[in-house]
Amino acid sequence: QVQLVESGGGLVQAVGSLRLSCAASGRILTSYTVGWFRQVPGNERDFVAAIRWSGGSTRSAESVKCRFSISRNNAKNTVFLQMNSLKPEGTAVYYCAAESRGLPTIGKGDESRTAYDYWGQGTQVTVSS
Repeated sequence: QVQLVESGGGLVQAVGSLRLSCAASGRILTSYTVGWFRQVPGNERDFVAAIRWSGGSTRSAESVKCRFSISRNNAKNTVFLQMNSLKPEGTAVYYCAAESRGLPTIGKGDESRTAYDYWGQGTQVTVSS
């Protein structure tokens, strides 16, 4: 079992920045991929970014690629989502998730929420205009 706990959400003005953290505990394997998703009430949970625990390869949604970056600290079992130049449409609950398929590379499949086995409880991000 893997437990994920997000933190770092809050209220920020447009064009501001936030850094979200995802602390993982339990049986973390180097083959895992950790992803960030976001969800607005009434909408589906959308992919934001993902990172391979081993090697650190990443993948990001086109809408955030130039503004958000994902990184990890293996020693602390923590994944970060640095969000810059935030826009009001970025207001959502942000979720951290982990998937254990163990594929050799990160790819399009990691953008699907159905690939992920473990989810955190989410952290609210509100961007004011």
